[in-house]
Amino acid sequence: MGLRKDIWRPAIVGAPIAEIVRRGSVEGLPVTWLPPMGAFRFLADPFGLWRDDRLHVFAETYDYRVRVGAIEVLTYSRDLRLIDRAPALAEPWHLSYPLVWEADGETWMLPEAHRSGGLTLYRAAEFPRRWEPAHRIALDHVPVDATPFFHDGLWWLFYCPATSAADKVGRLHIAFAERLAGPWRMHPGNPVRQDRASARPGGTVALIDGVPMLPVQDCTRTYGGAIRPLFFDRLDTGRVETRVGEAIPIPAGFAPYGEGMHTLAAAGEVTLIDVKRTELSAHGLSIELAREARKLIRRALPDQGGAPIR
Repeated sequence: MGLRKDIWRPAIVGAPIAEIVRRGSVEGLPVTWLPPMGAFRFLADPFGLWRDDRLHVFAETYDYRVRVGAIEVLTYSRDLRLIDRAPALAEPWHLSYPLVWEADGETWMLPEAHRSGGLTLYRAAEFPRRWEPAHRIALDHVPVDATPFFHDGLWWLFYCPATSAADKVGRLHIAFAERLAGPWRMHPGNPVRQDRASARPGGTVALIDGVPMLPVQDCTRTYGGAIRPLFFDRLDTGRVETRVGEAIPIPAGFAPYGEGMHTLAAAGEVTLIDVKRTELSAHGLSIELAREARKLIRRALPDQGGAPIR
């Protein structure tokens, strides 16, 4: 069992994603931090959408005692004052990476949910707090951190397969479709990239000087250790050509959140990021011991004719 816990904290950076990628840094840019959480809890994977002059930030909310992530929405005024926060989406399985966007007259969310055994596209029934399943996206593998992008008349979907721990961070696949609902076709070059330093998606795709750029996670040292820009110099249904940029450094002023970054998401004139610290304490150890004890009891009781503990 891992004793050090990743504790993430998102922030709103006062610059568009293209500026951050070109300068290769967030150093010196204005930063608005999302609220801190309690002990062994965090917010992560922030994605944003402006509506009626308000920025709605969707993020994973996670508690190590429960270990099932859900999606929360935090609403900010134009001057980035927090004015509301509320639950947005919860399922029996873990949810994270709540990418949101507008297309075809609707507002969509495509959260990471590989523990459900598939990928579900949600439609806003009442934005921003109520969402309903709209389409089940069928792919060759159960995807991790699936990231959509409309380009040259097609929808593209970037993802890693959930086939193994190594594949989740090191094999980039692509699918494409004429409509969000599909049918989705797998790219013949899959995996289009195999590299722990630049394969797992970590934010929104953006056009940088006309070239599609996907933020990807560098997981060579640790999960979510850094964000790198991955450029697609060629992206069509027959061939993909990529090049990766340098990792975006974490400013020293972000301490103690200097051990990783794994989201870079565009939201108009601002960009959303998250950075992490790790925590080791007696409290964290007690959480793990209690969790392991509950697992042992669950395994033992059914064999003895007892009811399983939930």
